[in-house]
Amino acid sequence: MNEQRSVKKPSNIIMENRKSMTVSGITDMGNFDDQTVTAYTDFGMLTVKGSGLHISKLSVETGELAISGEISMIAYSDSAGKKATGVLAKIFR
Repeated sequence: MNEQRSVKKPSNIIMENRKSMTVSGITDMGNFDDQTVTAYTDFGMLTVKGSGLHISKLSVETGELAISGEISMIAYSDSAGKKATGVLAKIFR
């Protein structure tokens, strides 16, 4: 099983007119609301910020995520593999 984890799952982002985006390679979801969506990939934590954000598709099994709304920022952090340990993370386990 460790050998499978050492191979990084490909991650792609397609954004259309800053109104919608699809992401592949999602390994887990973090917190989300109408202004911020966080998701985990093998390349780090992906943060999407904006207004009126809505998750229209989510499948951790296939690694797909689709977001619509007014997208103003996309960023990766170096926390690959690290998961949230806050109150929401405990609730959604």
